[in-house]
Amino acid sequence: MATSDTTLGDTGDKIFVGKGEQTAWLTLALANRHGLVTGATGTGKTVSLQVMAEGFARAGVPVFAADIKGDLSGISQVGEAKDFITKRAADMGLAFQPDQFSTVFWDVFGEQGHPVRATVTEMGPLLLSRMLDLNDVQEGVLNVAFRVADDNGLTLIDMKDLRALLDAIVPDSTKKGDDAEADPLAPIRKAAQGFGNVTKATVGTIQRQLLVLENQGGTKFFGEPALSLKDFMRTDRDGRGMINILVADKLMQSPRLYATFLLWMLSELFEELPEAGDPPKPKLVFFFDEAHLLFTDAPKALMDKIEQVVRLIRSKGVGVYFVTQNPIDVPDRVLGQLGNRVQHALRAFTPRDQKAVAAAAQTFRPNPKLDTAQVIMELGKGEALVSFLEGNGTPAMVERVMIRPPSARIGPITPEERKAIMDASPVKGKYDTAVDSDSAYEMLQKRIAGTAAHADGADGSSGGGILGQIGSIVGTIFGTSTPRGRLSTGQKIARDVTRTVTNKVVGGVVADLGKSVGGQLGGSVGRALVRGALGGLMRR
Repeated sequence: MATSDTTLGDTGDKIFVGKGEQTAWLTLALANRHGLVTGATGTGKTVSLQVMAEGFARAGVPVFAADIKGDLSGISQVGEAKDFITKRAADMGLAFQPDQFSTVFWDVFGEQGHPVRATVTEMGPLLLSRMLDLNDVQEGVLNVAFRVADDNGLTLIDMKDLRALLDAIVPDSTKKGDDAEADPLAPIRKAAQGFGNVTKATVGTIQRQLLVLENQGGTKFFGEPALSLKDFMRTDRDGRGMINILVADKLMQSPRLYATFLLWMLSELFEELPEAGDPPKPKLVFFFDEAHLLFTDAPKALMDKIEQVVRLIRSKGVGVYFVTQNPIDVPDRVLGQLGNRVQHALRAFTPRDQKAVAAAAQTFRPNPKLDTAQVIMELGKGEALVSFLEGNGTPAMVERVMIRPPSARIGPITPEERKAIMDASPVKGKYDTAVDSDSAYEMLQKRIAGTAAHADGADGSSGGGILGQIGSIVGTIFGTSTPRGRLSTGQKIARDVTRTVTNKVVGGVVADLGKSVGGQLGGSVGRALVRGALGGLMRR
């Protein structure tokens, strides 16, 4: 149900957010300079988020937002002209007109939205280490595992691929001498040890952390078909931006998984999108609710990368808006990048609370007419202190305003309404069925099975295709494939030469096969060596 922007108060280049002594306008051309929405629980942050999301959608800007409590889902339904809504609209000089917005629901668990998946290879070692809460030594071993996978064309799609790879890089103490050299995974184990000491104990710890992640739902997150972020950047047939809602009530039970998942999405946008300079409006606006989870206990190396992504993603045309209870939840070096501010009420019951209020007040450009720190504690529900960037890119003086009422429904939708939206979704069927492609687990199993088959067919009757026949012929010539108690020096040299030649041939074939196996990431051989700011795979 479309309505005219002038009736709603928006203009072609600005979003009407609220009104006090002055009108609060969010300028679209400056909306990719990021923003912050803060306030205590129950003070109206979600409504402010909805008002901004509606404004962006009307302007043709796609939106992504995490819905922690389910309240944001109402944006998909026609608003109701309740008394308090019509009264607030009238007080602002608005003619309230109910509206609704095209919405796509997403859910890591695939229960209340389309499944959201990523591959292990795409996630990269840095973010996966964060997700697993690994220490420096364990993170180092995980980096070794990814490097070995990259060098050997072992595509990591799901959790079983990563488990199989970790098992493959562990030194096998049960095999000595010739037995160790006959180990089908010996080249992988040797390659891993070449990057540093990989111990069984460290790998075992990582495996246990993987079990914790699996119990939190990580098994459903890693897999294919992997999410294409282009599906977030859609407009509907009326030219309005689609609103993508991540159903996060269950995901929030695993805060580290939630935070790392959203950070991965942000890094994917950063790596995939081309430079856009300063567009007249953003290509996408990303609302990050419960933003403090992103920074809690984050190591300095990761914080440096986050700051870099937040600082530079503006030039890709993406606006990032952090939603949290207090500005002090966001590190200063990230806070300095957030030019558009909406501050709802804070309560100062403890010395720490008082410090938080003072810090929040100091983040605004002062207004001589307001005692900002005092007003923060006096704000009523739906009121906020607002400071948006002005035409020259500097923050406007802080103003006390009443946030305008949303045009769509306030509050959650019913399961029946959600099902109807999903049935009509533009991505229906694209992600709903998981696909188990040939990847690292299957490739490693084939190596082991191929060696076992060769050992069983040592009398010359074994198969193994053209490579197996080549190895058998060369081995027969030099006497290296004939069973015997001990090889002579000449036979050992011949055996090593045979293996070197065969491995090179096999390596070339595996690289070619990498283009046809491993699902969407089959071509990651070589390409996976190029990783972005947060360790994710760069698609070029």
